Amino acid sequence: MIDLSAPDGTRLALHDFGGSGRPVLLVPGLCGYAGEWSATVAWLAGTHHVFGLDPRGHGESERRPADVSRAAHVADVATALAVTGPATVIGQSLGGHTALLTAAGHPELVARLVLAEAGPEGPDDDTVRGVDRWLAAWPVPFPDRAAAAAYLGGGLVGEAWARGLRRGPDGWCPTFDREVMVATIAAAVGPCWGEFARIACPTLVVTGGAGYLGAEECARMGQHPLVTAVRIDEAGHDVHLDSPRQWRELVTGFLAS
Repeated sequence: MIDLSAPDGTRLALHDFGGSGRPVLLVPGLCGYAGEWSATVAWLAGTHHVFGLDPRGHGESERRPADVSRAAHVADVATALAVTGPATVIGQSLGGHTALLTAAGHPELVARLVLAEAGPEGPDDDTVRGVDRWLAAWPVPFPDRAAAAAYLGGGLVGEAWARGLRRGPDGWCPTFDREVMVATIAAAVGPCWGEFARIACPTLVVTGGAGYLGAEECARMGQHPLVTAVRIDEAGHDVHLDSPRQWRELVTGFLAS
């Protein structure tokens, strides 16, 4: 792990997953962590040098940062890219939103962009309230990771989420604080179509048929001349975990093109 300091002094954890070739930076979504990309890393490191960032407030980065704004998250990704060099940035959900804004604001740092269930429309106030209710309902601490995985959706999704927990004196708990997550998603409310229009690199948008992005938003994104938009019908919001074979085919094909 590489310890970084953001421009505002926030401590960031950048994970070097190894591999050789052009760099790729993975950015997880809200409540996520770099290690959730392990299945992607397993094949991506065969052709690329792979890094993963724990966003501020997440994983092994500073847990209670003073600033959770979009600008702060974009500055964090730019800080990581200063280490990796210009890279393909792959982001899921809110991590994809951050990646989108980084590509718009720092085109010299983002060679290619992959957005998994992420778009410029962004969350709304109902999303913020839904996240708050969802996190409040978690029966933490979990007695073990198996119970956590079952509660958090089962399968690859539940297992990935459960691996992000840490053991405390009473059981297994998240590495993030609910109020920080709610403030983080609230800071992203509102569309950023202007920024999306400024993206100047080849971009792959992957959505799930059972995900959160609407067909209208996806169709509008696909009108950008540098964007290829693809839907995996059977996938949900965690498209990289829900449909790993199709995800791999799409990403490897995009990176090889």
